[in-house]
Amino acid sequence: MDERKTSLDGGLGDLEPGTRQRAQLRVRLADTAWTALCVLLALWAVWSAVDLARGATAWAYCAVAWVLLAVALTLRAAAVRRRTSL
Repeated sequence: MDERKTSLDGGLGDLEPGTRQRAQLRVRLADTAWTALCVLLALWAVWSAVDLARGATAWAYCAVAWVLLAVALTLRAAAVRRRTSL
């Protein structure tokens, strides 16, 4: 309770406009979203590869999963490079 009162009385809170945390919020959310997407695509790719090794005939799903994972990882790396080069 005291922390909330001092943040209201003493100036800006954590996520109010103009704070460092607010500026980093979009980047952190984007990092979380990219990580979640890459994890899901990796799980799908491995799962479909295991099914393919077991003799399933869904080779197209396996190929699509690996291509999407490669594209997502490439875009993720480009976004990190672009953000750190500014």
